[in-house]
Amino acid sequence: MDASSLYQDSLPLSSDMLLAQLDRWGISYVLHEHVPLRTVEESKAVEDDLMVPGENALRLKNLYLRDRKKRNYLISLQQDREIDLKALGAELGVGGLSFGSADRLMQFLGIRPGAVSPLAMINGAEQEVRFFMDAQARDAEVIYMHPLVNDRTVAMPRADMMTFFEKINVTPDWI
Repeated sequence: MDASSLYQDSLPLSSDMLLAQLDRWGISYVLHEHVPLRTVEESKAVEDDLMVPGENALRLKNLYLRDRKKRNYLISLQQDREIDLKALGAELGVGGLSFGSADRLMQFLGIRPGAVSPLAMINGAEQEVRFFMDAQARDAEVIYMHPLVNDRTVAMPRADMMTFFEKINVTPDWI
């Protein structure tokens, strides 16, 4: 199965259910539907159709990682930031970072590869996934991210994203 909304009913929490929860919490967002996006390059090909010109926005790339002690991490960074896993591990104070498997991604974040997003912390919080977010997000007006599937993107005001984290009892560690 791919990470698109066609298979969202096989997720522990579907994209539709997540969006309904955001609505109940009064969290604002603009929903965009598009072809499935698996990479930053694919995302860049459609971002002109999604983003408002002149908007102070942050597009993310997201990494699901594990360390030698089998602790889980979700890392959300500005999409063009270079990643060196060894240097990132040193910055986070952990050793032996590597990408988590698709099975572990489903187990700990309730999503498939290609749909990794800060919004997956709605599942990851209870699984003790540690969340790190690019400090640039603190200055952005709007954050673009997938709502648990990769053929949808939400544009969410930063303040509403922070309200989401409060609702799920997650405090991002800023990097």
